[in-house]
Amino acid sequence: MAHTAMSGNGTTDGDDPLQTAVWRLRSRACWADAAALLRPVTASASLQRASLLVERCLYTEQGWEEAEDALRTAEALAHSDDERGAAACERGQLAYAATLHGVRDRADEARAALGRAAALIPPGAAGRALLDFRRGLLAENLARSPQSARAAYRRAHAGATAHADPLLLSFTWRHLAGLALRDGELAEARHGFAESLRIREELGYLVGTAPALASLADAESEPEASRLREEATRLFRLLGGVPTWLAHQLTPPTPDAATA
Repeated sequence: MAHTAMSGNGTTDGDDPLQTAVWRLRSRACWADAAALLRPVTASASLQRASLLVERCLYTEQGWEEAEDALRTAEALAHSDDERGAAACERGQLAYAATLHGVRDRADEARAALGRAAALIPPGAAGRALLDFRRGLLAENLARSPQSARAAYRRAHAGATAHADPLLLSFTWRHLAGLALRDGELAEARHGFAESLRIREELGYLVGTAPALASLADAESEPEASRLREEATRLFRLLGGVPTWLAHQLTPPTPDAATA
């Protein structure tokens, strides 16, 4: 299962031309270009800029120092509990990404930062759903605790539904489906992966469409599985091999590996 996570809270912000431009660039894996459109002079702009650059690290395994710098700026400008909580949430996500990709073991920092965010962002607040989702990622991929991950993903799913955050829903659908697939619940997995793919296609979230296609392929039988995987591979190449971690999922096992 892929280790994605989202940054930010959805798609475009109404009819705001700046947010529309940021979304279009972000959805096409142009995080640096999207971040360059934002002037980090306010807490909200600096947080959004940091979240874009943190997301780039997770998808490309590059840009770590730039993300750290942006995050330090966001932390310095954060004054309210919501802003400090959002900055801590991004700090936890960056530490998680560094640990996941083997850059450096920052698991303790990730847990501490997300714990700090939980103390600052109250249950029911808009940012809580993203925080719950990220705590689920830690539970699943670092702590290897699928039960804790499932509970966190379900909280995130409910929060994303309550706050009408379709992009985050595409992540919660996908990760809950991944746990269902692990448990052999094929019908449940197929449904969740299909919902995730549908949402991403509707939103035009191109960088997340290839992972969604590949995940659905894992729950489908042939010839549909091969068709989905071929489409995922086409999009993956179109975006220059992003997200990097998808490469192994799209590479069929060699005969030797299959019998090992």
